[in-house]
Amino acid sequence: MRDTDRTGAPASPAPQHDTPPRKQQFELGTGPGRVLVWFYGVFTVAAASRSIVEMILDFGKAPLAYVLSAVAAVVYGFITYSLVRGGDKARRAALVCCAAELAGVLIVGTWTRLEPSAFPDSTVWSGFGMGYLFIPVILPVTGMIWLRRARNA
Repeated sequence: MRDTDRTGAPASPAPQHDTPPRKQQFELGTGPGRVLVWFYGVFTVAAASRSIVEMILDFGKAPLAYVLSAVAAVVYGFITYSLVRGGDKARRAALVCCAAELAGVLIVGTWTRLEPSAFPDSTVWSGFGMGYLFIPVILPVTGMIWLRRARNA
């Protein structure tokens, strides 16, 4: 029971404003985007951990592979941050990074198939992400679809 109900005074209506309704902000990290945030977060930690350990223990064995894994970790981390941050600028930046990630996966995946000797040890993107259940090739495509959907919302 409100105070106005006890006193018998009528409740005043809410003031009317002549402002147009604003378009609701589409949050990138909500709904299915939350799953993308989770996957990108896990891949950030996995790729960073792997590259750090490999660089410390045996950098001379396969420096290109280990540096590419570190680059993948940075890309994954930036996409994770952009999805969590939200907003149009973050969406555009994440879209560019997902496209770069997909290009990297396709280039490195093809390179590892055509010239396996160039990679004495595998990267996150070797064989199109075969060592990670092909998630590295599926994730950027899914991310770009989600980010394009966010633009239209």
